[in-house]
Amino acid sequence: MDEHNLNSTFARYMSLNILGMVGMSGYILADTFFVAIRLGSDGLAALNLAISVFGFINGLGMMLGIGGATRYAICKAREDDREANASFTLSLIAGIGAGVVLVVFGLLFSQPLARLLGAEERILPMCAVYLRTAFLFAPFFILNHILVAFVRNDGSPKLAMAAMLVGSLSNIVLDYLFLYPLNMGIFGAALATGTAPIIGIAISLFGHILPGRSRFKAAPTGLSLRKMAAVAGLGIAAFINEFSSGITLVVFNLLVMHAAGTVGVAAYGVVANLALVVLSIFTGISQGSQPLLSHAYGMQDLDVVRRVYRKALALASVLGLAALGAALLFPGQLVALFNSEGNAALQAIAEPGLKLYFVGFLFVGFNFVTAALLGATEQAGASFRVSFFRGCLGIVPAACLFASLFGMTGIWLSFPAVELVTLFLSVRLGRRALAGVALPGGEAMAI
Repeated sequence: MDEHNLNSTFARYMSLNILGMVGMSGYILADTFFVAIRLGSDGLAALNLAISVFGFINGLGMMLGIGGATRYAICKAREDDREANASFTLSLIAGIGAGVVLVVFGLLFSQPLARLLGAEERILPMCAVYLRTAFLFAPFFILNHILVAFVRNDGSPKLAMAAMLVGSLSNIVLDYLFLYPLNMGIFGAALATGTAPIIGIAISLFGHILPGRSRFKAAPTGLSLRKMAAVAGLGIAAFINEFSSGITLVVFNLLVMHAAGTVGVAAYGVVANLALVVLSIFTGISQGSQPLLSHAYGMQDLDVVRRVYRKALALASVLGLAALGAALLFPGQLVALFNSEGNAALQAIAEPGLKLYFVGFLFVGFNFVTAALLGATEQAGASFRVSFFRGCLGIVPAACLFASLFGMTGIWLSFPAVELVTLFLSVRLGRRALAGVALPGGEAMAI
């Protein structure tokens, strides 16, 4: 592919996927904004404890969607339609099964889970209601991620973006409707969020699949656990990246609750939700590069693999600097957006926290893009190591250690510290991948 065509295709996939993922982050951001204004710091604290489950729910959907769609893109490049359709079928079956399990879990265990997440006294009922409603809509969140990933890899990134963006915009409208005219409280916020993926599913179905525009279809296939695990393995980085957001929320909430009480949890909620928007940008970069990397890998065009990877790194670096610049220049204004009560204690905790926490975005983009490269080229183990270290293995002990040594300042600094350490792992694995990617036939070729 010549440079002009590659630049044009790269710009299209990047812009559409970043816009779509920022739109999807609006699910939670809209809830945070309206709940903060309508229900105050108690509602904001309850919401911040409950939304950690979305990391797990969305992570499952992304793992099955991106994993299956990656396999689909590689098989299509090899002209193996049977295996391509099998990847879609297995993703669909696994997604439906996982969604049903989560619905049952939510009906039975929402209140105990709310207590486990740190909800106490007056915020416990609100937290439990939000959790129960979120789990009831889990099948739709998972299926929406699966369909969006396959539509994107089927050559329709614009429709995939529309499915994500329109769902998010509808969530904003419904948040206002349910919280203000209908006065439905935190249940209304959760209901608005749960409705959004249903709209996204409808757009994918009526815009691409049902009219017969899709090149994938559900086809009879053996329910092989080995094949299902292989499909999920290619999307493991996406799962860890999303799930780690939930892990970070849980761990940080417990540490902040101990260090600064409910107001501290509300302050962390403001920082975490602003960070969610920035993380969605990097997720958009990694998801936008994945179809290009997978197709080039399936075609054994490793020069394009290298060029797409480097372009994605450059874009992530620029946007990371922009995010940090905004946090350093406008911390008061950003925090005030979610501090409707003008709580001085919340403002005093969140403003310095925002500046310290956002230093991590200098390194996050490199880690996300490298994990996407490794997953898109069927190096699931290496992709898992990058994502698991930054999301689980590194952040949990670092947050606990830093909190014990430096209090709230340490909690804020643990995120950038772990991302910086992960950067060194990403550099090593990224160089190894670019030095000799294992090709579909089993051989390796130097780039």
